[in-house]
Order: sequence, then structure tokens, then C-alpha cells
Amino acid sequence: MLSSSPGSDPATVPHDAQAPNTSPRRWTLSKWTAIGELLVVALIYVADARGLIIFSKTPYLLAFGWLSLRLRGLRWRDLGLMRYKNWAVTLGFGVALGLSLEAFQLFVSQPLLIHLLGKKPDLEVFRDVRGNLSHLLVYIALVWPLAGFGEEMVFRGYLMNRVADLFNRTRAAWIISLLAVHVGFGLAHAYQGITGVFDEGLMGILLALIYLGTGRNLTVPIIAHGLQDTIDFVLIYLGLYPGM
Repeated sequence: MLSSSPGSDPATVPHDAQAPNTSPRRWTLSKWTAIGELLVVALIYVADARGLIIFSKTPYLLAFGWLSLRLRGLRWRDLGLMRYKNWAVTLGFGVALGLSLEAFQLFVSQPLLIHLLGKKPDLEVFRDVRGNLSHLLVYIALVWPLAGFGEEMVFRGYLMNRVADLFNRTRAAWIISLLAVHVGFGLAHAYQGITGVFDEGLMGILLALIYLGTGRNLTVPIIAHGLQDTIDFVLIYLGLYPGM
């Protein structure tokens, strides 16, 4: 169950925010473990690129992230799966930021990338949604668990924190994590072509900034991401999405 944001109660401070064990041997083992996990993630990407992953790699990455947390004695709550301040603020922020991200993508980032790269995002895989209400409803039903929830848990939650672990969770570590993880996030959308890779990578960075800006709260970007993708599919259904 989602619970309140950490900070108001000392008992809710995330495990990973507590003072680390500074033993060199423990830190070395921890870093090698993190590297091993990131190699497994890379292998899942390769398997997906070769068509060996059924349906979507997101559930596999989510399951692997959950296993990593369990083995380290952590919970998703420790990575930010909780309400931000209160539910009114959480929902308000999520909706406002989701609408802002959608407007930025449609009117700023996507047109600029199309101008620079000379190509529109390849969204042909979603063409069957246009004018088809049943397909629209199926895609919206999938958007929230796979993109809104799944991708935020995997990329902003598990992977960003795991990469930051490699560099002692300093300010520089989070900057490295922000950039490195979202190269992978962009490549996860390679089916949209080069413009889609850059555009989605940028959207991922903005969602990550929301995550960091809310004190590493996952629920706000989950709502923002799910809402943004829902609007995209409604626009595709209506034939109003640019380039469709």
C-alpha cells in the first residue's frame, strides 16, 4: 500500500538514505553486485532486441528490480513508492506535470527534433488505434501498468538508484545516473526510430527530474507518465496526433 512521503517521520527514512557502512570491503562487494545487476539488465535489452522477450521487457526488468530489492532488504517504498505530502498534492502535481510534459513534447521537443533530424517518430505500430475504440481501450489499459507504473519503477526507481549506488550516491552520482539511465530509456523506444529515441530519452530525463525534485518520490512521475501516454493514445484515436 502506498504511504506518506518520508521526512515527516524519522521511522519512514528510506533504508538507502541511512548512513552507509563505510567498510571498504562491504562497499567493494556492493559495487560489484550493482555492476552485475546492470549487466543482467543489459542482457535483457539484448534478448529483447533479438526477439527473445515475450510481449515486453518491462515486466522482466520490474521482476528483476524487485528481486534485487528483496535480496538487499529494501522495499519499493524505500525508492519512493508513496504519496507525496498528501494525496491531493500527489494527484495535483501528477496531473499538472503530465499535462505540461505532453504540451512540451507536442509543441516544443518533438517539432524541434523533427526539424533537426528530418524525421518524424515512427508510430506505425500504433496506427490500428486510430478510429478503433476497442484498441484504444486496450492500449490505455496497458499504458498504466506497463508505462506509467512499470517504466517509472524500473527506470526512475530501480535503475537510477542502482547506478547512483556505484558512485556513492553523491550529487555527481545522481547526474551520472540521470544521463546514463536515460540513454537506455531512449533506446527502449528504438521502434520509434531515431527521433523517437531522442524524444523519449528527453521525456525520461524530465520524468527523472520530477522524481529527484520531489525528493525521489515515484508516485508523482507515475501519474504524470500514465496521463501523458493516455493523452497520446486519445489523440492517435482521434487522428489528431502529429504525423499520424
